[in-house]
Amino acid sequence: MGLRRSLIDVSPLRSSPPFRRLWIGQALSGLGSQMTLVAVMFQVWRMTESTLWTGAVGLAQAVPVVALGLFAGALVDRVDRRRFYLAMTGGQAVCSFLLALQGFLGNVPVGGVLGLVAIQSCFVAGGGPASRTFVPRLLPPQQLAAGLALQRASFQGAMLAGPALGGLVVGLLGVGGCYLVDAVTFTAALYGAFGLPRMEGGGESVRPGLRGVRDGLAFMARTPVIRGALLTDLAATVLSMPVSLFPLVNEERFGGDPRTLGLFLTAVAVGGVAASLLSGSFTRLACPGLVMLGGSATWGAALTLFALSSGRWAPLACLVVAGAADTVSVVSRGTVIQAHTPPELLGRVGAAEQIVGQAGPDLGNLRGGLVADVSSGRVALLSGGLLCLAAVAVVGARTGELRGTAGGRFALWGRGLSATTPKSHRD
Repeated sequence: MGLRRSLIDVSPLRSSPPFRRLWIGQALSGLGSQMTLVAVMFQVWRMTESTLWTGAVGLAQAVPVVALGLFAGALVDRVDRRRFYLAMTGGQAVCSFLLALQGFLGNVPVGGVLGLVAIQSCFVAGGGPASRTFVPRLLPPQQLAAGLALQRASFQGAMLAGPALGGLVVGLLGVGGCYLVDAVTFTAALYGAFGLPRMEGGGESVRPGLRGVRDGLAFMARTPVIRGALLTDLAATVLSMPVSLFPLVNEERFGGDPRTLGLFLTAVAVGGVAASLLSGSFTRLACPGLVMLGGSATWGAALTLFALSSGRWAPLACLVVAGAADTVSVVSRGTVIQAHTPPELLGRVGAAEQIVGQAGPDLGNLRGGLVADVSSGRVALLSGGLLCLAAVAVVGARTGELRGTAGGRFALWGRGLSATTPKSHRD
């Protein structure tokens, strides 16, 4: 019985057909998106043979999300979220078809390819906050954490399988074929979205434009639980993101062996998948805020040990633990944020969470690279892990709601959600 309770809780898939359809659609489209990332990187490299241009791919994806996210979140809170999500998903599908068309034609300049990627990311900036509002509506409060864990598991699975599958498809069908497969997967996402009930936002009560954005920011600033959750995420990413340091660490310790470098990222992903499969061990706990703090602290501690460890297998084991801790933290943070956010603010808070998740790792990789440039990879990793531990300790000490009292408010808000969730969505 203990082992069964530790395994991932799939009860949301059984109890809520709309959630099940949404989950399947997002899982398939997420797999296609990871395949497209490989195709874009491959195509841009073949066109330019420049790391500057391949680096611009990430910029084309990140800038629209950061620049438009909060405004999109404010719009999500004013309109029918289902219809808005359908429009954003349809826009992404059209961009994938256009990418496939230029891939088959082969006469579009690299700027055109990046332009399509950036336009698609504009739709992601709107679709992401909208999709984050669905789970509290589709599931009863006691299944919220389990639903988020299932979404995280599908994301981790796409991260593992998508790049490898994308490489195979590019080799067999070319970049155009890979883009076309991605476009087809969006039909699954649209199918899941069509099965959702009508989901009204706050309507006219939500102020438009910049005023609505300010209202959302003011709510996050004055709500200790939300503020603490987002600051904890920033502590784990901006202060200690290790990915940019992997090539240097691999060169310093293992002579630049490419096989070892590949294992670094694989180890993080393996830890994440393992934690997702065993997510029942923490999604059933009563205080997700404390679990989130523990996961973030474990991430920092694992990276500290990674900096100090020697040999080949001990560092990889530390990265497995770090990947597992990251999944625990992400799922628990999402549970805390969604359970403590009123329905009319879910779009704006979800947009902020998406921006933190997009920009935090990029800034963290930049920080690591700058520190390593003036010192060493070991110093950059060690300082990052210790800074993360210190920041999490400060956030936990100053935010009592996350340490233990969050459970009471979580239960109170959960009762409000349960009372307004149609029974048919949970049967």
